[in-house]
Amino acid sequence: MTAPQVASAGSTAGADTARTGTGRGTGTSTGTGTDKGTGTGTGQGTTPAAARDTVAAVVRQWREVHPDLDTGPMEVIGRVNRCAALLQQAEDAPLRRAGLSRAEFDLLGALRRTGHELTPGELARETFSSGAAVTKRVKQLTERGLVERRGDTRDRRVAHVRLTEEGRALVDGILPEQLAYEKAVLSALDDDRQGELSALLGELLSRLEGHMQGLRP
Repeated sequence: MTAPQVASAGSTAGADTARTGTGRGTGTSTGTGTDKGTGTGTGQGTTPAAARDTVAAVVRQWREVHPDLDTGPMEVIGRVNRCAALLQQAEDAPLRRAGLSRAEFDLLGALRRTGHELTPGELARETFSSGAAVTKRVKQLTERGLVERRGDTRDRRVAHVRLTEEGRALVDGILPEQLAYEKAVLSALDDDRQGELSALLGELLSRLEGHMQGLRP
């Protein structure tokens, strides 16, 4: 993970879809969300640490039910989903104390990190959200005095959204706490392993962002 806002942008990708952050874990549509076990669908095996995680048993069970199928993808997607759910549960704690949802913080963060006004359409792209969801969040955040809207002088159909001083202070106040939490979580891996994981996730994300349309049925 990178700074929370960038990470949020990764978490943000799920902001308008069904939330997966529960203590029970998450899964893919194939059910790779919880419990223990071993093995990969490709026959390569897992590391001892992976063999003890909550996804491995689900994979093992599916292999028993359908030994003819390659369940390897479940090991990756199930673990990504499970990690995302656990991280989001804990990361959301500072936001809850500030009275913000993850999606609202993502919107505030987009305004802070870009450093300028954004239209609702631009905010939707920055936060991987729908236009309707952005409109609702902007309204709520405006009522709290965290953002303000102004109309476009040339086109009344266009609005521009910017942070207020209170909104900027709130984002800057939460950011160090988010970073400290992320650093503590990632301390389970040394710097080299973190770099490897970041590179692999970056490669996967880049490919998905570029080719996801072609993967849809």
